[in-house]
Amino acid sequence: MSEKLVAGRYRVERALGHGAMATVDLARDVELDRPVALKRLAENRARDDELRKRFVREARLAARLADPHIVRVYDVGEDGGRPFIAMEYVEGETLAELVARKGALPADEAVELGIQLCHGLAAVHRAGLVHRDVKPQNLLLRNDGELKVSDFGIAFGADGTRLTVAGTVLGTAAYLAPEQARGEDVTAAADIYATGAVLYELLTGRPPRTPATLADLVDVTEIAPPAGAPTAASRIVMGCLAPEPGDRPGSAADVARELAATLPSRTTVALPERPPRRRVVPLRARRLRTLLAVAALLAIGGGIAAAIATSVGGGSSPPRVTPPTRIAQVPPGANAEAGARSLAAWLLKYSR
Repeated sequence: MSEKLVAGRYRVERALGHGAMATVDLARDVELDRPVALKRLAENRARDDELRKRFVREARLAARLADPHIVRVYDVGEDGGRPFIAMEYVEGETLAELVARKGALPADEAVELGIQLCHGLAAVHRAGLVHRDVKPQNLLLRNDGELKVSDFGIAFGADGTRLTVAGTVLGTAAYLAPEQARGEDVTAAADIYATGAVLYELLTGRPPRTPATLADLVDVTEIAPPAGAPTAASRIVMGCLAPEPGDRPGSAADVARELAATLPSRTTVALPERPPRRRVVPLRARRLRTLLAVAALLAIGGGIAAAIATSVGGGSSPPRVTPPTRIAQVPPGANAEAGARSLAAWLLKYSR
């Protein structure tokens, strides 16, 4: 009797995690012989059309993103009435598990992780998306130290497109931006706020707040700076946690650059700027430049030839007196190219 494979391709090996909405298992793709994280909608949720749409949409959103700091999506499908997503398997631990194991991290280590988080979020935002659920549980740290952003289940387009009911609050409370807690439309600034909350926890071993009521979620004025953190890192964290979106850093890339500046060992910008656009010179302008260059060379050549003729003529005979030549004006051209031709002819004539 052959073993049962999910979608005829994935052999489940062991559970990685489960929640009310979905389960995640370590599986092996028998066709490509590689491990994958197989996320499947919970059986009791698979009949909910709204959840099915959201689940499939998560796969499509994540599949649009290509960055080393984002978990890759390999495949999406359905098996036994349950939608599934086959994703890159990250061997390591979440940042939540890291903090639970080690407590507060050294500032340099926390900052390095923050820079990697910003790399991933910058790619998310460039794609026109907002993650909306940035928290330590959704940040995977590989055994080699590379950080990856995962779980795009409640992400939505920066243009406001979403599948959640209006006014519904999604995300974990301790990392939720106040505008998100109010059920308002959110922008990338909400992810910046959550980044500050994650950094706060990495530096102190605890989240910046533990709200118990909706009022506590909206009121963020009582957050104290992270105790024991270096001044520069603390300033960046508190900037990200600003109550008003407009008072936070403008982008994840900006946060990464500010963080990188606090590390003495890092002298380069964390997120490189886009390469400058090459200035393309139109063909007509290139032709005009060529004509002007030829004209200048003709003038120079004529002057050199005259100098050589004078020196070779010898010193026994008196110099020949040439009557002055009346120099005409450069004939105008109908356009820039014709004008360049006229200038070339003029220089050739009067440089002899």
